[in-house]
Amino acid sequence: MASIEVGRVCVKTAGREAGEKCAIVEIIDENFVEVVGESVKNRRCNIAHLEPTADSVDVSGDIDSIKAALADL
Repeated sequence: MASIEVGRVCVKTAGREAGEKCAIVEIIDENFVEVVGESVKNRRCNIAHLEPTADSVDVSGDIDSIKAALADL
């Protein structure tokens, strides 16, 4: 099973963005991470609201390059 780590692609399971893909860009603490996605706002999210996938992306670039990498998945 995939774990919560920087660069991991996840699917949001709660909120108005439920069902959308996002990538973890920063781990804030044991309960929250910062996510960004093609149709997901760049903000912190509870890890209980994320379903990790087996995919990962490179998050060393800017936000636009991360969104482009997510669009290719």
